[in-house]
Amino acid sequence: MKDKSKNRHRISRRRMLPILGGTFLLPFFGFNQEHAGVGDLPEDEEYETLLKPDGTTVKVKVKALKSSKVLKKNISNTSFLNWLGKKI
Repeated sequence: MKDKSKNRHRISRRRMLPILGGTFLLPFFGFNQEHAGVGDLPEDEEYETLLKPDGTTVKVKVKALKSSKVLKKNISNTSFLNWLGKKI
């Protein structure tokens, strides 16, 4: 008689396929995701949202805003629109 215990410990290709398929599905479950709020912004630095000339928003450190210098104060709407590249 053949010993059936040898066949039980043997790993065939048919037994390997479900294991391989299961490992390929693991990234879809998202076990290795970081929390969005933890790594985004450091707590000791403050940011302010500003608008760029092309209309997109940008986050800028408040410390950088305080250390910047103003080139022109109290500009008119027309000169501001010219600076943006918009036509009236």
